[in-house]
Amino acid sequence: MKYLLDTHALLWWLFDDRRLSRRARGLIGDRGNDIVVSAVSSWEIATKHRLGRLPSADVLVQDISGWLMRAGFSELSMTVAHAQRAGTWQQPHRDPFDRMLAAQSVLEGAPLVTNDKVIQTFGIAVVW
Repeated sequence: MKYLLDTHALLWWLFDDRRLSRRARGLIGDRGNDIVVSAVSSWEIATKHRLGRLPSADVLVQDISGWLMRAGFSELSMTVAHAQRAGTWQQPHRDPFDRMLAAQSVLEGAPLVTNDKVIQTFGIAVVW
């Protein structure tokens, strides 16, 4: 099965953070699953690092693609269809990163691995 990681789920997996749920850890670690990471997560990590909100991500921002490859994850590019869906969705959610992840989750048919309750207002498939 294909799963899309929310940015915090990606970070918690890569840095072995205990906040990652047991279920999420099992899904991500199951080599039978296709784990995808959106380009928007790379953008979010780099932005938050630049703003000083993710100082521990120094090594990650140097080579995010390499980290994803070593983890066995696939990269998901942002397309015009993704952007159109994210921009036209009627939900009042203002976070552009979350809007894109929700749109990609729906259009790619990949449940979003997240513990973010607010993103669930999009009515997307979520696992945690």
